[in-house]
Amino acid sequence: MDPVAGPAKAAQVLRPSGRLAVFGHVFAPPPPVAEAFAAAYRHAAPDSPLNHRPSDSAQSAVDVYRAMFAKAADGIRQAGRFNEPEQWHFDWEQPYTRDEWLDLETTTGALTQLPPDKIAEVLARVGDAIDKIGGGFTMRYTTLAATAARTAAG
Repeated sequence: MDPVAGPAKAAQVLRPSGRLAVFGHVFAPPPPVAEAFAAAYRHAAPDSPLNHRPSDSAQSAVDVYRAMFAKAADGIRQAGRFNEPEQWHFDWEQPYTRDEWLDLETTTGALTQLPPDKIAEVLARVGDAIDKIGGGFTMRYTTLAATAARTAAG
C-alpha cells in the first residue's frame, strides 16, 4: 500500500473521527519450532524470508516492523486528513496445537506464494517438528500499529 495514497483513500470512506489502523504481527516461536520452520523453508523455498536461522532473532524483525510503522505514520501525516498518528505496541502469546498451527500457516503470505507441492512439504516438516516437541507450543507475538482518527475537515 502506498503510504500516502492509502491513508488518503481511507479518509474518503471514513466518517469524521473514524479510525484508520495499519497493523502487523511479528512472531517468535520457541527455539525448536523456530529451527524447524527455518529448516522447512530453507529446503522447500530457499528464497523465502522465513528461512532465516532462529538466532537471527525476533527482535530484529520487531525493529524492521517498527521502521515500517514509523513510515506508515509519516504517510498518515502527509495525507493531511487525520489527527496526529499514534503508534501502538502489544506483546501477547497464543498456544497452538499442531493442527491449529498448520491451519493458520496455510493463510500466511510466505506460504501462499509457494506451489502446492512445496506447501505440502513445508507443512509436513513443520508438523513433524511440532509432533517431536509434544504436539503443541506457545507462540510469542508483538503486534505493532500506526493509527489515527480522521479529522472533521477530512
